[in-house]
Amino acid sequence: MNFIGKIIGFILGYRYGGFWGAVFGAVLGHFVDKKIYEMGSVSSSFFSKTLTRQQLFLQTTFAVMGHLSKSKGRVTEEDIQLAQAFMTRLNLDSAAQRMAQDAFNRGKGADFPIRQVIREFRFGCGRRPDLLRMFLDIQIQTALADNHLDQNEKELLSVIAQELGLSQMQFEQMMAMIYASQQFATGGQYQQQGNYQQQSGGYQQSYRTSSADNLQAAYQVLGVSAGDDQLSVKRAYRKLMNEYHPDKLVAKGLPPEMMEMAKEKAQKIQAAYDLICKNKGWK
Repeated sequence: MNFIGKIIGFILGYRYGGFWGAVFGAVLGHFVDKKIYEMGSVSSSFFSKTLTRQQLFLQTTFAVMGHLSKSKGRVTEEDIQLAQAFMTRLNLDSAAQRMAQDAFNRGKGADFPIRQVIREFRFGCGRRPDLLRMFLDIQIQTALADNHLDQNEKELLSVIAQELGLSQMQFEQMMAMIYASQQFATGGQYQQQGNYQQQSGGYQQSYRTSSADNLQAAYQVLGVSAGDDQLSVKRAYRKLMNEYHPDKLVAKGLPPEMMEMAKEKAQKIQAAYDLICKNKGWK
């Protein structure tokens, strides 16, 4: 994180305006630091050129998607269609689509250096936890798009989480939260999207239909339990809403094309919190 602007603003503000001048200078410096960060470029030894953080995020996303697809043994036509559907969902222009396709194909390579790529990505994102979690969230969502999580995919996702700085416990909790988010119905009526249960060789989706299941899913979306008090639930809710705030994520390096995904995530978090509050009679 950059502090130069804040420091210079504080010093100059204090010199010419005393205490309140220093406060104003620090605030102004904060916005300067933010703009410098947004406009800054990062380097990647794998992509072999200087990129903006948003370009790095986009290319790393599709390269890792390709590598995840290959981890199952071979990349199927369904995997390619899912990747193309994801590009369509993001409304990528022709240049961005070519960039994404190239990254996906490179990720399929047997010599793809997954740990190196993720380490450079983490450094390029300024080690910002919310941005890194959003990246992992996207990878897990796309891995679940075919309703089956191969064991090799899960192990690779665990490696990615580790390189992003998450513990195994944090990774497992995040997996559970995303599983729940897949089945949670934002409108209050349970949708038949199901939950995931471990089978031999991977994780397979099963289906449930009760409103009680939807409430349980709401707790899992927030990473809390039915026995937690109102303050604990509210803290978890606020933490997640802050992590997945679309505008903040884009300012930190999330490609604008992925803003809609962050909005959908925030809407699910809000709906889960509202359902829990309604069930508990909290205001």
